Amino acid sequence: MSIRFLYAFVPKFWEVNVISKQHLINEEIREREIRVIDSEGGQLGIMSSKEALQIAESKQLDLVMIAPQAKPPVCKIMDYGKFVYELQKKEKEAKKKQKVINVKEVRLSPVIEEHDVNVKARNAEKFLRDGDKVKVTVRFRGREADYTHFGEKILHDFAKKLEEVSLIEKEPKLEGRNMIMILSPKK
Repeated sequence: MSIRFLYAFVPKFWEVNVISKQHLINEEIREREIRVIDSEGGQLGIMSSKEALQIAESKQLDLVMIAPQAKPPVCKIMDYGKFVYELQKKEKEAKKKQKVINVKEVRLSPVIEEHDVNVKARNAEKFLRDGDKVKVTVRFRGREADYTHFGEKILHDFAKKLEEVSLIEKEPKLEGRNMIMILSPKK
């Protein structure tokens, strides 16, 4: 009988969600002396971890080590479940406030016509107005690699077309057979 077969019959209620263990709590605290803060934020002073644990249990709360690097380590008497919930809530708020910047790519060739450059510039302008960065790439194939100065000229002309909505974040640079320039939107 395989393990996979046996696992299929394990009831789902046996699975336990693990709360992140970044902080030591209750009996996990093995320090001899700790600085204790009560649930209202007041200092209780320096005492043994056993005494602090007894105080926490009398209040039906947890003893949580919040600053293990301090001398002596700082522990707070609080409801650990509520503490973890508040931390998760703060992380979600921080993620909401982050602005995700995408990088869109526009590819050109060293023998591209002026009209095609204008079409690509209009597309890049849309990306920049939406707040995305634009990576402009000129790909050299075969013997075109001998004429990289054409690619540099094309990239600088492309940047001039978009200078009212963009800044050059990374100047044109040859990387292998590609010349790359990155434009970022103006603030």
